[in-house]
Amino acid sequence: MWCLVPLLPLLLAVQDAHALWKVWLPRDISAMTNSCVVIPCTFMFPNGARTHHGVNSIWYFGQPYPQLFPPVVFKSRTDVVHESYKGRTKLLGDLNQRNCTLLINNLGTEHSGKYYFRADLGGANIYTYPDFSELKVLEQPNIDVPEEILSDENLELTCYAPDNCPEMTPEIQWLFTDYLPDPEFTSEYAEESNTAVLSNTLSFTPRPMHNGQLLGCRVFYPNTTLAYERHITLDVKYGPRSVWVNVSSEVMEGSSVTLHCEVDSNPAARISWMFGDQELLWDTAANVSLALDDMSAAQEGVYTCVGDNGYGAMNASLYLSIKFPPREPVVNSSLTVLEGSTLALHCSTQGSPAPTLTWLKDGELVGTIVADELSVLEVFEVTPQGAGQYRCLAENEHGRASSSLNVTVEYGPMLLDESKCTVVREGVQCVCMAVGNPEPTIEFHLPDLNVTINQTDNRYNYYTHTDGHTSTAMIKLREKGDRDGGAAVNVHCSMSNLYGTHSVLLELQQEKKYMMAVIVGTIGGVAVIAFIIAAVRYVGHNNKKEEAPAGTDRVLDNPALYYSAVKKDKQNLRKKVLKTELLGSKFNSILEETTGEEGSYAPMGSLANLERQELNYAALEFGGARSREGGARRAGDDGSDYSEIKAK
Repeated sequence: MWCLVPLLPLLLAVQDAHALWKVWLPRDISAMTNSCVVIPCTFMFPNGARTHHGVNSIWYFGQPYPQLFPPVVFKSRTDVVHESYKGRTKLLGDLNQRNCTLLINNLGTEHSGKYYFRADLGGANIYTYPDFSELKVLEQPNIDVPEEILSDENLELTCYAPDNCPEMTPEIQWLFTDYLPDPEFTSEYAEESNTAVLSNTLSFTPRPMHNGQLLGCRVFYPNTTLAYERHITLDVKYGPRSVWVNVSSEVMEGSSVTLHCEVDSNPAARISWMFGDQELLWDTAANVSLALDDMSAAQEGVYTCVGDNGYGAMNASLYLSIKFPPREPVVNSSLTVLEGSTLALHCSTQGSPAPTLTWLKDGELVGTIVADELSVLEVFEVTPQGAGQYRCLAENEHGRASSSLNVTVEYGPMLLDESKCTVVREGVQCVCMAVGNPEPTIEFHLPDLNVTINQTDNRYNYYTHTDGHTSTAMIKLREKGDRDGGAAVNVHCSMSNLYGTHSVLLELQQEKKYMMAVIVGTIGGVAVIAFIIAAVRYVGHNNKKEEAPAGTDRVLDNPALYYSAVKKDKQNLRKKVLKTELLGSKFNSILEETTGEEGSYAPMGSLANLERQELNYAALEFGGARSREGGARRAGDDGSDYSEIKAK
């Protein structure tokens, strides 16, 4: 409760006879609405000023000049006051004791303002003091909040309630403190310039989670219905405590992707998206999104979101993987290598995921399949068969690509198995075939001369032909050598190119040919003879079947029918003989073309001879065949049946 401190002894101690007009009152004073306030006041006036009818006083509101007609708050001579103060004011001090303390009841916010005191000693001794007391009528208590509340640092909040009403004593209570970490409460009572203030301090350590939390201070007067509250929202400053971004992801080349970043901080952080050292986008906000279009392999990498608000910084990163099919592989240029050297073929490409690299030679798999962006195919001691087209094939789940190169192997000449000398109709034919790179040059060496170009003379014909890396040379000697019992064939074939020369004696392969011809001719002749004999026997056998059984005496009813049958068999036999002769002639032609010798097959006899041998079957006439029973027997007759045979 407020109490007045008498200032009169102090004033009386002043011995200055020339004292001026002075007043002492609080410069600022406060009170709650609907409560009361006591404004302590002590005044002085010069000793020379005489009071004739005692001391009177007037309290003005707003300004001290009566001529401006300020509202009268209190007047000791009369009850004439401003309407807003009727029945609300009372002078508590004794003016004769120079105490001008004023009580104002049932305050409203309209009563907030400056209050001036005017002393009236009578006559001309009337003086309005320029000093004033400013009253603040509060609808809610004051809370002292620090300018900045930092996370994890101790915070003190103080709630104030004025105690300048003698009739009532306030109490203070904090609201919504249940979720604060270890809150502490401290009450104090302070007096200054004859005014009193009750305070209560709340202490705790805020966390980022307390940002935005509501707190309240409640001031009430016991045994009354007067209660006042004030609420505040905590603004706890803290640096970024979490940064959320997309999870690392995979996207196809050429597609679009949006990266999101959200930062928890107070105040809002400056959010920036970084790709390496490059800042792609920034903004001061709670979240920022980065849109990337038409992605390429160059945009694969780590993307970082950085949040910084001056109270701290934090970042989070993600990896963006760009998937794409293999690029066209890079391989060696086409190569030319020497036989026996080592060949190293390189193939490199790019792809995501890493492609598999496969080496193919002329469409066939060579080497080892690797899952990498580089493959080296090594071929040791290259042979002529190592020449060809090599293709590097790169594949992954998104596509394939390939590149090719040609490998040429150079090597010395090699003789082919087809090289030999054989006996032909015109003489001896020698063929020399060689392969090499560059294509070899072939030269025939005869006992008395060398032949290297296409030419013809009375002794030989010679020509050459080149097909790729294969060279063919052929010479025909008009002498048959061993076949006619003459001198042996002596032909050397010489092959040469940049990498060597090779010479061989060509073998004459006539004996094997003639032996085969003899065997084939013998077998063929035997087969033809057997066929003719079988045909003749077949015809004879059919004729015998037409003869009558022995011991039967009868005459043929139709002789022409038998003749027709025999003639038909003869015609069939002629066709078979002609066909056999044609086969023999064909055999002789094939044998001559193959071996160069004349065929040995000769027919067993001509068709005319064969017809003469079978003349007894060629034309038969049975004239008047009869039984011997009907006529006389001739001398010497042995009783056999007979017929007359005439040659046509």
